[in-house]
Amino acid sequence: MITRKQAWEKLNELMSNKNLIKHCLAVEAAMIAYAHHFGVGEEEKETWAIAGLLHDADYEKYPDQHPQIVVAWLEEKSVSAETAKDKNAVNDLINAIEAHGFEFNVEPKTLMAKILRAVDELTGLIVAVALVRPNKKIVEVNVQSILKKWNIPSFAAGVNRQDVVRGASEIDVDLEQHIEIVLKAMQEIADKLGL
Repeated sequence: MITRKQAWEKLNELMSNKNLIKHCLAVEAAMIAYAHHFGVGEEEKETWAIAGLLHDADYEKYPDQHPQIVVAWLEEKSVSAETAKDKNAVNDLINAIEAHGFEFNVEPKTLMAKILRAVDELTGLIVAVALVRPNKKIVEVNVQSILKKWNIPSFAAGVNRQDVVRGASEIDVDLEQHIEIVLKAMQEIADKLGL
């Protein structure tokens, strides 16, 4: 199976933009939080974390081919996987990354894949809310401050709110609870996010 160290090295090989790396770290944290929420085992939790870390790995250098560059790398790892369990885990990673954007029109086959696309856009909105706080600190952000900005289309205009709502619905989590889970996960790694 791919280790977190290998995923981190691949991310840094393909990506140099610090803000994009922070986004991947935020999504990784959200995936770990949801792994806890749904009570998945330690091995599976690592796979969920890696999905979050790698989901946008090729976006900076290969925006027109995203996410196919990182998928091709994962496919190589799948071929060389020693056990059927490892091969299945890599194939689940591939599906999650291929399905992480609703616009990719790839059906998510696992809960992990559904959660990845549920949290991706939301992390961007949370960062935007943190950046308009007086001290630009995520610790100052709460669910209500995020919801206040939710209906302002010009605020964090690149964040597709409908994708966030659809993602939360797919994993059967109330929107406010969804925001709270992701926010708390990001607050726990505030130092890594520079927030």
